[in-house]
Amino acid sequence: MRTTPRVEISIAMGNRMPRPPKRPPPSPLSGGPTVPDDPTPFATLTPDRVLGAIEAAGFPCDGHLLALNSYENRVYRIGLEDGTALIAKFYRRGRWPDVAIAEEHAFAHELAAAEIPVVAPLQRPDGTSLWIDAELRFALFPNRPGRTPELEDPAVLEWIGRFLGRIHARGSAGRFKTRPGLTLERFGREPVRYLQAQGFIPAELRPAYDSVAAAVLAQIEGIFEAVGPVRQLRLHGDCHPGNILWTPAGPHFVDLDDCLTGPAVQDLWMLLAGDREEVTGLLGHLLRGYTMFERFDPAELALIEALRSLRMLHYAAWLARRWTDPAFPLHFPWFNTQRYWQDQILALREQMAAMEEPPLRYDPD
Repeated sequence: MRTTPRVEISIAMGNRMPRPPKRPPPSPLSGGPTVPDDPTPFATLTPDRVLGAIEAAGFPCDGHLLALNSYENRVYRIGLEDGTALIAKFYRRGRWPDVAIAEEHAFAHELAAAEIPVVAPLQRPDGTSLWIDAELRFALFPNRPGRTPELEDPAVLEWIGRFLGRIHARGSAGRFKTRPGLTLERFGREPVRYLQAQGFIPAELRPAYDSVAAAVLAQIEGIFEAVGPVRQLRLHGDCHPGNILWTPAGPHFVDLDDCLTGPAVQDLWMLLAGDREEVTGLLGHLLRGYTMFERFDPAELALIEALRSLRMLHYAAWLARRWTDPAFPLHFPWFNTQRYWQDQILALREQMAAMEEPPLRYDPD
């Protein structure tokens, strides 16, 4: 008989901040929901429900369940009776249709088959990897622990760059059919319209927000037009340091939940932090590894600040869309305060200045 579940909640202290950081933390990039959102999509996801679903999938549990950091979905480390563990990800209803999740899983398996260290979901004998439990959908993954990579180390960056180059080499070999593309409309204009329509912005700040948002969107559009068409690849899509786990054997990549079609630099810029001189050096190490396996168009470097601006706009709308989920007011208490919107307006103005600066340069020699 299963023991009483022991539930431990792991919350990163970095999310308990009195005010939002200048550069937003990782957030999903799926855009708007595919069906109307359920305001409390995980209300029925009790510990017993989680363990029961895992056991019904054929994995006897030992009763230990650890909730991991995840707000868009719900992710748990599940102890098994044989002493091992697996990771269960329960998908948020209304975000992705099943066919889009299937494409995510297929891409992960394609990369893993090419001996790229991506943690792919477990498969049934028939090759499927999405489990259904009444209204809930979930996937199971092998437990592959690791730590945050030390991105200040040139050898670490070059190692990560080599694998990103290999991911993109595979990403250029096919096309997503149902996954989104990284466009100004989906990740910029639509999020701004949502915030304006739903009344999140305080009335006294609305004129300032509307003005700066319109100017930022116009600036992003101008940058995209100036750079012109760039190669579109299947990408990880959300390649921030938290989705790369480091081990003595090197990195492995997790959470392709936001995989999409876009320019290669989208998977690179979130790994760069510091002043301009520091970022230029880090970029050189990253691309030194990357270009061993895949070509890189330096013209894409002019897109970095535009992509950062899109992420800022999208992040605010993501929090607003999820505000009825009880987890969000609990873990993002600074959102939707007067101070938040004042800081958001200031941060967007700073981004306008950043987008006017010359792009980073990369000299392969």
